[in-house]
Amino acid sequence: MSDNYYNDRVEELAQQYLSLSFDDVHHNWAHHLPPILKKPSSTILDVGAGAGRDVSHIAEISAHYGNEGNNCRIYAAEPAIEMMKVGQETTRNQNVQWLQDPLPALEKTTRLEVSFDLILLSAVWMHVPPSQRARSMRKLANLLKPGGKIIISLKFGTTVEEQKKRQMYDVSVEELEHIAQNLGLFSKLEAQNEKDKLGRDGVHWQTLVLQMPDDGTGAFPFIRHVAINDGKAATHKLALLRVLLRIADGQPGAVLRRETSLHGDRVILPLGLVALYWIHQYKDLIDHYKLFQTPNKSPNMGFMKDGGWTKLNHRTSSDFRIGNLFIGEDAKSLHKTLSASAQNIRDMPSKYITLPNSDARVFEVAAKTVRPKDSLFLDLETLAQWGEFSLPESTWLALSRYACWIEPVLVNEWVKAMASYKGNQNDVGADKRAYMHNALQWLEPKRTTAEVRNRFESLKLNQTMQCVWSAKTLNRKYDIDHSMPFARWPNNDLWNLVPSNSKINNEKRDRLPTERKLVDARERMLQWWNMAWADDIDLGNELTCRRRFFAEANIALPGLSIDNISIDDLFEALLLQRARLKEMQQLNEW
Repeated sequence: MSDNYYNDRVEELAQQYLSLSFDDVHHNWAHHLPPILKKPSSTILDVGAGAGRDVSHIAEISAHYGNEGNNCRIYAAEPAIEMMKVGQETTRNQNVQWLQDPLPALEKTTRLEVSFDLILLSAVWMHVPPSQRARSMRKLANLLKPGGKIIISLKFGTTVEEQKKRQMYDVSVEELEHIAQNLGLFSKLEAQNEKDKLGRDGVHWQTLVLQMPDDGTGAFPFIRHVAINDGKAATHKLALLRVLLRIADGQPGAVLRRETSLHGDRVILPLGLVALYWIHQYKDLIDHYKLFQTPNKSPNMGFMKDGGWTKLNHRTSSDFRIGNLFIGEDAKSLHKTLSASAQNIRDMPSKYITLPNSDARVFEVAAKTVRPKDSLFLDLETLAQWGEFSLPESTWLALSRYACWIEPVLVNEWVKAMASYKGNQNDVGADKRAYMHNALQWLEPKRTTAEVRNRFESLKLNQTMQCVWSAKTLNRKYDIDHSMPFARWPNNDLWNLVPSNSKINNEKRDRLPTERKLVDARERMLQWWNMAWADDIDLGNELTCRRRFFAEANIALPGLSIDNISIDDLFEALLLQRARLKEMQQLNEW
């Protein structure tokens, strides 16, 4: 699309678009909207949203279904900045989030880590060059929920002048259906040869509805193939899949960027983070439970180096997490272990996990040499120094969306593999199988609020403290609450712990706060974050807490930059994470 054309003629074109109503243009498929809006939690994306006519209408009718248990999140992506400004004005005070974001990348939209029930492309597809259409549809399919729909209107009868000035291209139903079918989408022609509502001679429209029957990417069967069918000389392959699953499920902010390739878009992660989770996963399994991870009768694996792994015997899995600081010999030992783990990941599972019946590698590793230091703070910036780990975006999305189904398969296959190894033959009885399952439990952060309670007590000496949820003054009796319920999403980060009235916390329990409750608590939550952690503090230890606060938030919450220090952006990311948890786990709301 020629953004300059639309920016330069924004008043004329916006007036033209807004002269028609939503029903004028979209009556042929509008019957799909009510079932979506009636869902307890739904998400809708308008790509090429223009002057905001369509999203404004959707927001208006969604309000009729709105209540505390029914939230529809509406997003509008528009590449032309001046047109987007008109759209923002059209939807002022409505539940619409705008993004300046073009096809085929939709980079900002993808960074939200949100999947959609419905994606609308109204008068957009003819702007997509034929060479970019397969990638554009692949991107849109990756953004769909299972069962989600893409609505596309096709314009026929464009003039040579329009094609030149407005960068339009010929379209066809057959081409679009072919691209969609290759991605597992099925199509239905909702309207054929509809007259142009602006009365332009020779112009007519057709509307297609494309639907996703399942995950639509082939990623889920591939993951199952690696877990169950693929040959395994050790537990490396299962370990890598589980590491990636844990990052995708719990650390959506870990994505450094996305890139396009001949075989589809790819997600880029810090290699050091993959290596850190690798260590976390194997540490207690090998050191505490003494379980062999290869068929050989030797406990050692390639990443267990002298001066590295062997000098971290006093550490447990839970020490290897974002926000922790290692100093002195521990820092040097961890550096060596991270480097050895990164090399092991590159040379073993990444090298041998290939597409079925192919030599094409699924994962790519670009490792870097890092000079050891006597201080190692674990955040994304530090872990990115070890290089980058790349995986298909479709695999990343499948791991994120289906984590609760995939993980039991990985764990069961891992137990079967360990039970077959010579070094574990004495551990194969029924009770020993249970022992192995217990050994593979992912050691979550401890549910402790002592550190945050101490911070609260020190602040209370000089100022009045409030309950984040109710604004009630907190005196002697109060609780430290996990804003996102720990029982449902085990996260003990500083940003997730907030002061609460005890009675209110009892009422909330393990339920997910509604979006309305979070928005109502916004100013009090920002105030707490700011005075407890984010405000500029000169004291060394507290400055480390500030650094840790943002390090934890920037990886746990979607859409934040690697160096974010804005608590306003953090709160917007928290709203997104709330929506993700609601969608993926269908949690009860408070």
